[in-house]
Order: sequence, then structure tokens, then C-alpha cells
Amino acid sequence: MAATRSAEVLNRRALNRALLARQMLLRRWKMTPLKALEKLVGMQAQAPDPPYIGLWTRLQNFQQAELGKLLISRRAVRISLLRATLHLVSAADCLQLRPLLQSVVQRSLANNIHARELAGLDMPALLAAGRQLLEYGPGPLTHAELGPLLQRQWPAVEAAALARAMSTLPLVQVPPRGLWATPGPAAHTTAEAWLGQALSPAGSLPGLLLRYLAAFGPASVADMQAWSGLNGLAAVVQDLRGQLRSFRDEQGVELLDLPHAPRPAPDILAPARFLPEYDNILLAHADRRRIISDADRQRVVMRNGIILGTILVDGLVHGSWKIVQEKGRTRLQIQAFRPLSQPQQDELALEGSGLLDFAGAARLGREIEFLRPAGG
Repeated sequence: MAATRSAEVLNRRALNRALLARQMLLRRWKMTPLKALEKLVGMQAQAPDPPYIGLWTRLQNFQQAELGKLLISRRAVRISLLRATLHLVSAADCLQLRPLLQSVVQRSLANNIHARELAGLDMPALLAAGRQLLEYGPGPLTHAELGPLLQRQWPAVEAAALARAMSTLPLVQVPPRGLWATPGPAAHTTAEAWLGQALSPAGSLPGLLLRYLAAFGPASVADMQAWSGLNGLAAVVQDLRGQLRSFRDEQGVELLDLPHAPRPAPDILAPARFLPEYDNILLAHADRRRIISDADRQRVVMRNGIILGTILVDGLVHGSWKIVQEKGRTRLQIQAFRPLSQPQQDELALEGSGLLDFAGAARLGREIEFLRPAGG
């Protein structure tokens, strides 16, 4: 049915519950990690461990080894995708989605501090040389290793700039990088070499947006652009209108959605949850107030780009958390932004105990510490 100017308005709580349902945060799902990665259209993965915690908080009985096996067997990879940031995705999504997001990665390089040093270079020749080294040379390389090798051919350009130029290639980070609690260099090769397949020319931008709505909707065109990093999506969305339903938010902004996607009642209970650093649920909309207030976003998103692990209370970000190892003890520190009721503390403590179990903290010598609310 075609999208129309429906009079139905979805308030923030309704949008919150729809988002939680699609993000598997109203209950833990019985699903394989690979299917979960595809349902979520990948997980942001600037650091190795957060995707593991993100899957633990969403899936029943998830174990770290399950995801590790996907990376080692090359059924999942870490690659720069949405917003030109590192994502953990299935191999199939890597091959299909990476060509759709090439303009995003190229724009990221153009805005990088090294762009001026790269101006005027024969980029096709530079990329071909880098691809040759990564695929047929010494093997997977870190940027620190790759830059000096490229400098042999371009000695007047900084090694760091030459290595950064390779970001426009579809580079995957190879294990042991990305394995749980396993140190490893950020070594790269191309997706084609690692997966033994060419990137797919058949990727569908409309299909990508439909998957976005299934995982993050209802959403505006601005939300779709914020999540993907792509510009000019209005025309693509216009062509999709026959498959979508139209709503409005409380400010009158049009929100589009799949007709039969879950939109639970706003009063449905939402359990306490621990989200990892960089979780995409905090990054997938231009207007993020369905999950985090503007004031709390400033407490969670650091100026250096780090995004803290967060707690959800009644479906909204209510604070941050971190695990601290100190003198043989493991402490889960919970920094609430506003006072918590005793039942809320009890629920977080129970969930936090499960998180400590998952992280491998010994039963003896561990504690959950509620810090004084940070205000707000």
C-alpha cells in the first residue's frame, strides 16, 4: 500500500519500543550470531570486544567462541562500511554492501587530514600498488607496515598518508584482530583476497534501506542518511513509497516504515540492558531522542570519538558502565545520569552479574558498584 500523509502520530515512546523490538532488546532471541549480524545489518566494531557484548545482550546463550569461529572461518569480517566506520558483518553482506557505500568511504578520505598530501597523486596507480602488496606481497599488513613499502615508489609522500589512501579499497581486518580478548595487530588485506570472491555488482540500495527500516525504523530520510553516510536518498525513498507506510513524529516529520514491522504498544515493559561501546542503536538516526536525550548524548559520545558503553532503563539510555580490573578484583562500575530506584538497581545488578559471567570474571573478588548519579 502506498505511503500517504497518514494522520497517525508516533510519539517518542512508541518509536522507542519499535526500535527495541527490532534490535532484539525487549527479549533475548534464539538466533545464530550470523543471522543476528545480518538482521542488524552489521555491528559497529571500532574495538574488538564490543560486538561480542552486543550479541550477548541480544541473544540467548551466546558464547564468544561462536563469533570467533565466524571470523576465523571467514563467514564474518570486519570492514569499513556504514559512515565509513569499521563494522562486523557477514561475508555475504560485505560483498554486497561494500560497493553501495564506496562513495561514503571516498568522502571520508577526502575529509581526512592526509587529503592535501595525496592531492595530485596518480590514485589508480597508488591503489593498484597497495592492492598488489596486500594481496600478493608479504600478506596482510598494518598501516604502519604498508606505508613504508609504498614510500619506496612515492618517497616524497608521508607513509601515513599513503597507507590512509588504501582506505578506499575494500580492506578487511584479519584475525586474530577481532577475536575476544585476544591481542592482535590491525592487519589488512582486501575483501576479495580474503573471501576468494569478487565484490557483488548486484547490491541493491533500495534493498539496503528496506533492511535499515526492518532493523531501526520507523525513520525519516534524514535518519537513513545519518545511519548510512549516504547523501541524496530522497529519490530512492520516493521510488520505495509503494512498499512503505507513512507516519509522523510529534514534530510533524514524516517517518516511513515497513507495513508489517513490529510496533509494540508504548506501555510494554522494557528490561534493563547493557549496551557495548559504539552500539549502532545510538548512531542510527539523525534524531536520536527515541533512545537517548541530547544531554545524555554529550555524556556518552566523547570528543575523541569514543562512545561509552551504556545502560538502558525503561528502554532509554540512563547511564554508562565499564569493567575495571584492579588488584585482583573485577568491578562493574555503573554511572547513572539520574537517581535509580531500588528495583531498577536490583534489575541492573542481576543483568550486570550476567555480564560479568560472560566477561569471565571470577565469582570471588568481583563487585557491582553504583556510582553517585552524574546529574541531569
